[in-house]
Amino acid sequence: MIRARGGQLSGGFRVQRWTRLSVVSAAVTVAVIVVLAVVPFLFGADVTEQLTSLLIFVILAVMWNALAGYGGLISVGQQAFIGLGAYGTIFLTQHGIAPYEAMILAGLGAGAVAVPTSLIMLRLRGGQFAIGMWVVAEVFGILVTLDAGLGGGTGISLNGLDVFAPGYRQAYTFWVTLACTTVLLGLVFFLLRRRIGTSLQAVLDDEEAAASLGVNVVRSKRVLFVVAAVGCGIAGALYLANTLFIQTTSVFGVQWTAYMLFMVLVGGLGTFEGPIIGAIIFYLIQAQFGDSGAWYFVGLGATAIAFALFLPHGIWGAVDRRLQLRLLPVGYTLRKLDTPASAGADPAATDT
Repeated sequence: MIRARGGQLSGGFRVQRWTRLSVVSAAVTVAVIVVLAVVPFLFGADVTEQLTSLLIFVILAVMWNALAGYGGLISVGQQAFIGLGAYGTIFLTQHGIAPYEAMILAGLGAGAVAVPTSLIMLRLRGGQFAIGMWVVAEVFGILVTLDAGLGGGTGISLNGLDVFAPGYRQAYTFWVTLACTTVLLGLVFFLLRRRIGTSLQAVLDDEEAAASLGVNVVRSKRVLFVVAAVGCGIAGALYLANTLFIQTTSVFGVQWTAYMLFMVLVGGLGTFEGPIIGAIIFYLIQAQFGDSGAWYFVGLGATAIAFALFLPHGIWGAVDRRLQLRLLPVGYTLRKLDTPASAGADPAATDT
């Protein structure tokens, strides 16, 4: 029998979350954020715009991974909230709210819409949930198209930012994007390290068993569903600020799900670091081959299939399984006391 004594177990094991490697990684993450904050002072508007796009991809990848990788909710309709965030920003600026404030409010509004939506959608399971979310996105897109004040199907521009010179506008948009990325990733990290994170892991492993042990399955999923909606809504608003023009076909299109799925699949589903790596890889691929038309999507699909067949846990998932690296740990690790736990690599370590 193994008994716990603080963080130590009486069977030669110790329950551990942070290692020296993960502490250093957290410090490096903070340093990277600080360095990114000075990018507009060092580079031109083009570089700033591209990095803004990268950060938006990071937000989307982390949100979709939180939903699917930790909540088991495979959605092909998160573009519903991307579109709501973008068009919500347009609507609020038309009513006198400053653009950058409108972006945050539109993202929160997407989360507010997600609450009643979840009452219906979380009753569905598996493929039903996935297709149901796609239907929700299509319905939202149609409703926006019917509103002439939002440009209908012809698209609409964000005019509130034209008071800034292009260089300043891009810098301000980048700083807002960096701040939103930091807050949203921090929020997901915080939630997964709290009791709800443990509940979600139990639900993901066996939903019926988790419910029998007193886990409120629906509430745990609803929290994650709303957080992911807020994140996608803010990402949609930031996308609008970065491009200044949107159409319903662009922001409510299913291609966003393809992008998110690709990033998470390549980086590593169910890992915190994986989607960030996947977003960087996707950004580099898009920068290099984004103008290749249909062949670009063929290449993305072929790459995703290759990863599914030969590296199903993604890049970081494979590294994690082999070396037990925990750069930003959200779970606990069970380690042998006679094995140095200071490094992230430990063949005797197992997740709990």
